[in-house]
Amino acid sequence: MAERLQKILANTGLGSRRELESWIAAGDVRINGREAKLGDRADLDDDLVVRGRFYKVVTDDQQLRRVIIYHKPLGEITTRDDPEKRRTVFDKLPRLHHGRWIAVGRLDINTLGLLLLTNDGELANALMHPSSEFERQYAVRVNGRVSPEIIERLASGVELDDGPAKFERIVADADTEHANQWFRVSLKEGRNRMVRRLWESQDLQVSRSIRTRFGPVTLPRWLARGKVHELTPREIEDIAKAAKLEPSPAHKLRIIPVHPRHRRKAQQRRRK
Repeated sequence: MAERLQKILANTGLGSRRELESWIAAGDVRINGREAKLGDRADLDDDLVVRGRFYKVVTDDQQLRRVIIYHKPLGEITTRDDPEKRRTVFDKLPRLHHGRWIAVGRLDINTLGLLLLTNDGELANALMHPSSEFERQYAVRVNGRVSPEIIERLASGVELDDGPAKFERIVADADTEHANQWFRVSLKEGRNRMVRRLWESQDLQVSRSIRTRFGPVTLPRWLARGKVHELTPREIEDIAKAAKLEPSPAHKLRIIPVHPRHRRKAQQRRRK
């Protein structure tokens, strides 16, 4: 039943697989008294120390894969801790008994719309990984006159400061001769502020940006801003299948915090 460390930590919802791998590489995880390395596996009753906190590996048939849609309003940031104490998308989410909600990608403070969150780090990593190529669709209002030549350049590709980028699709909602106009655009990358930066490369500004779809998941029209909708198990398994993941197992390994008394016993066992 032994599984890779990063998978067990992801099952617990401590973070995405990529983030957890960086913790292991940095020496922030210990297994049975020794520093863990990438590729290490853990099994039932193994003792782990993760960033100074003590845990034990257990099996859990109730830690099911969950996914929610959050209709992000303006003014919220997609981070847990903000030095400026601004509102975050995590403030209104339903409470989890185990693990934590992991945002699938980010939306900047001035973008609203669909934000996916899950308690499964493995699923979050699969959805965000560049190889998945899940399309992100946005409705954007652009200030300035958009010529056919501009649309052609944005569809063919332009050079940004962090590499080439383009829209996979770009469709005007109305006549392109008006100064303020709505477009529907989609792209397969999640680089920071890419939608806005693509338009800015053509000396145009985005005055409103709404994410309406991420891969197979579309923002429900009836979901009000600041509200949450939880997907059904069937919908979640369809998403996992699209991300090329196995169905959520009936039993999987995760970790639970260890009481100080049990911690001392574990330390004594490792000294023998």
